Amino acid sequence: MVRRKDIDGSVSVPDFYGKELRWQREAAGLSLEAFLEGSFYGKTYLSDIERGERRMPMDLARHADRVLGTDGFFERRCEDVRRARRGPHAAYFERVLEAERHAESIEEWSPSTLPGLLQTAPYARALVRSAHPAASDEWVEEKVHARLDRARLFEDDHAVPEYWAILHESLLTDAFLAPGEMVEQLDRIVKLTERRRIVPQIVPRNCGPYPLMAASIMVMTFPDAPPLIYTEASYSGDTIDDPGLVKQYRKAYDRLRAVALSPVTSLVRIKAAAEDYRNGEQRYRLE
Repeated sequence: MVRRKDIDGSVSVPDFYGKELRWQREAAGLSLEAFLEGSFYGKTYLSDIERGERRMPMDLARHADRVLGTDGFFERRCEDVRRARRGPHAAYFERVLEAERHAESIEEWSPSTLPGLLQTAPYARALVRSAHPAASDEWVEEKVHARLDRARLFEDDHAVPEYWAILHESLLTDAFLAPGEMVEQLDRIVKLTERRRIVPQIVPRNCGPYPLMAASIMVMTFPDAPPLIYTEASYSGDTIDDPGLVKQYRKAYDRLRAVALSPVTSLVRIKAAAEDYRNGEQRYRLE
């Protein structure tokens, strides 16, 4: 049998944590499957943790301590791993950044701004600058490039998640970018849709009250782990894995989907809005 390449625990905090987990598991004589008995996670998920590629959720850390008899070691160190930064994204977004790379499906509702995965550089730059007006140009560009890098998941033919975005109609019509930049932004959404990378739906202005009016959310499902909800405000975000809350958000998202226009009609609306900007027929919000 070929010996697996050992994990270099000196690379980072997650790598060190993962190496210790694998050492303890193998010392206990447990396979991945045997270790996970009684948990909600799959062996791929655990293997990724042991390689330092995913971070340990708290419930799985407690499971590890129970199974391995490690007296709370993995639970105590779990927060250290969570705090270990990996890039220019906000600390509260780190769990989502990791999760979306492994997601089987991603569903977003964004009533006030386009989701980060769909943004062009001018759109992302305007949002970052509006939130951090005193930041240096270099800092802003680092944030912009980090946001654009997330969209690479649409380019991997072997691991593209099913992505569904519900958008409010005002995002098409009440632009804070110049018309040419809005054309670029809407054309990006059209191209991703026509390549079958995303499915957009539009909530029309005249639909009346609708679910999740006061929240933007991301719903992520996985082949080897329970679903995860992410909600975000201007300077904070929260990941939710409580089964009851996840179920409630899931139902609200499904009701919102029923309110929105069909994907076909929505794509027609997006194309029409792009043409209006192209022809100078759509008003710029700041005029």
